[in-house]
Amino acid sequence: MKIAIDGMGGDNAPEAVVSGCIKALSEYNDIHLYVTGPEDELRALFEKNSYDKERVVFVNATEVIGTNEHPVMALRRKKDSSISKALNLVKEKKCDAVISAGSTGAFLAGCTLVIGRIKGIERPALAPIMPGKNGPFMVIDAGANVDVKPFYLTQFAKMGSIYFETVMEHTKPKVGLINIGEEAEKGNELTKEAYKLLKDEKNINFVGNVEPREVSKGDAQVLVCDGFVGNTVLKMYEGTALTILSMIKEEIMGSTMSKIGAVFMKSAFKSLKKKMDYTEYGGAPFLGVDGLCVKAHGSSDDKAFKNAIRQAKAFHDKKLLEKLKNGIKSS
Repeated sequence: MKIAIDGMGGDNAPEAVVSGCIKALSEYNDIHLYVTGPEDELRALFEKNSYDKERVVFVNATEVIGTNEHPVMALRRKKDSSISKALNLVKEKKCDAVISAGSTGAFLAGCTLVIGRIKGIERPALAPIMPGKNGPFMVIDAGANVDVKPFYLTQFAKMGSIYFETVMEHTKPKVGLINIGEEAEKGNELTKEAYKLLKDEKNINFVGNVEPREVSKGDAQVLVCDGFVGNTVLKMYEGTALTILSMIKEEIMGSTMSKIGAVFMKSAFKSLKKKMDYTEYGGAPFLGVDGLCVKAHGSSDDKAFKNAIRQAKAFHDKKLLEKLKNGIKSS
């Protein structure tokens, strides 16, 4: 499998990206990486480690798109940016997947404009996997489409269901619509109309509205919403998790007795931290584009980036793109 890597994307690039690549090369023997960015700089960082030089190709790129730049304009102006070069490798079929921790706007716009949509898909959607009490769940869309039509949400539901069946090997995943109440008549015009469409859709297992307070349970595997709501849920969830973990740590360190008790709870705390750690998930797939595209977290460290590569490999091995195309074509 060949994976295009945006070598300059993310808060900790290029060091964290290179370190993550080195770890992935060591762990997965069947991947080849095409790393975009300043070739001399990237090669020097790689040379500090031991790695299989036959499985790394450096693609020189002299520009970087920043997070404060207008995505579409930046893509048009900076043809020699690391993101543009990585995206074009997939467009030209030289690579099977692309990963970036850089500008989310530029990456998503580039996936749509450069790589293109799957035939039949109106709007691709960002679909991160999040930890829930009763199992992981997906929020789709998490930021790619702020304004949507009800029909788009049914496509999101189909793509999310195919993902869970294919990658997570979950039979008949439950699909829920994020809304302010469980009743069908609750919500705005978008959610009320989307509810009707989802209820009538035969190719998904729709279970109705899911209130925000029920999201974290993970009882529904695919949670559908517009990008504004999804991005708000995602960031609120991340922030709440970090705050709670920080509060627990402060309480434990507040007294000798709690410190002693924490010794006996160490394994439980370690397990909880791992479940809530975004680096374990690697990145969010961008579903609906004609290529395997993974958006890694902007603050990804080497572990997160290695896991993003693991995720892209899983998508490829389980033929996710092929199954998405077939699923949309048959619906």
